[in-house]
Amino acid sequence: MHVRVTLIAAARSSSLLAERFDDDRPLDQAGWHELQLAAHTLVPYGRAELRYCSPTPRSRATGDALGFAPMAQPMLSDCDMGRWRGRTLAEVTAREPAAVDAWLGDPRSAPHGGESLLAFISRVGRWMDTRPVDDGGTVVAVAEPGVVRAALVYALKAPPATYWNIDVPPLSTVTVTGHSGRWSLRLAGRAA
Repeated sequence: MHVRVTLIAAARSSSLLAERFDDDRPLDQAGWHELQLAAHTLVPYGRAELRYCSPTPRSRATGDALGFAPMAQPMLSDCDMGRWRGRTLAEVTAREPAAVDAWLGDPRSAPHGGESLLAFISRVGRWMDTRPVDDGGTVVAVAEPGVVRAALVYALKAPPATYWNIDVPPLSTVTVTGHSGRWSLRLAGRAA
């Protein structure tokens, strides 16, 4: 049974430097503006048989603005950052530099008391592996950039450290096709 899963990164809720762990702020003005500009290319994904979103305000707002009426999916939550929730990387680094180094260097580490990177990637992968659609079915999910990165690492069976090298801009899309445990990355577009 093959499934096509398209992940759309939620519109932004803050500038990159102001992003906080487990950020649950709504879309900012720039995010709404970018969403209006990109909507015409993203709305067609709403034809998917199943439509989901991360349970964050910006993911829900992005999906709703696109007309998806997505169902919030807890397994698409961003990584649980424990006591670092609501802080920026700079703030945490200033207070706990050794803990940040451990977190960045060891995918099994969770010095913040939340979820390790490896556990996060595995959770997102379990969600992908259990999509209930018929052969050739389609799924769309609006999710936090971290969730999109985790899905790509899982789909490609890449080392967990690859997570840190994937850039997922707001409103970008990526599609993976396959079935439980066997996924392929599908790039869109053709050269002229």
